Amino acid sequence: MTPQKRLMDIVISATLAAVLWPVLLLLIIILALSEGRPIFYISERMKTPTQGFSLIKLRTMRPSSENTGVTGGDKSARMSRIHQILRKTRADELPQLYNVLRGDISLVGPRPPLRIYVEAFPALYAQVLQSRPGVTGLASLVYHAHEETLLARCKDAAETDAVYRRACVPRKARLDLIYQAHQSVCLDLALIWKTAKKPFQR
Repeated sequence: MTPQKRLMDIVISATLAAVLWPVLLLLIIILALSEGRPIFYISERMKTPTQGFSLIKLRTMRPSSENTGVTGGDKSARMSRIHQILRKTRADELPQLYNVLRGDISLVGPRPPLRIYVEAFPALYAQVLQSRPGVTGLASLVYHAHEETLLARCKDAAETDAVYRRACVPRKARLDLIYQAHQSVCLDLALIWKTAKKPFQR
């Protein structure tokens, strides 16, 4: 990560945290009253092919001892209406500003993958994770809706995992590598702006 990119991350994340903390506090109260604890969901993600970190989000499904892998149709019954709204607007990702300020991730980059997929595709992620993972990115904006549609059709965890490995991992990686080849502060700002507008678009 270049010094310019890191400075941009710190300035924008600190500004967003200062402006949006009342929104986050309100969401925490709503989740506490409607869904109970835990409020936050903490999961290991990878920032390099060998180094993990704890990614923090607002919880968007009811807890389960079998909560492994990516989210597909097999987990939809565990999501309330408020969980669905949080996921659709990406408001569940507000706590990740803390991860950005810590330096775990950037504002823009490939989405931080689970360890099981990094270990399953070592050569691919050795390339992708040359960029610091991010809250949003080219693959998130271009492919996320299609990924959700594909995974929503899956009936169980095995099918979700198979579809994610076959259809999502390689396609998102291609987009991540396009971003990597053209990364700049101007491109990052454009992707941040598109992400900020997305919840307000039909």
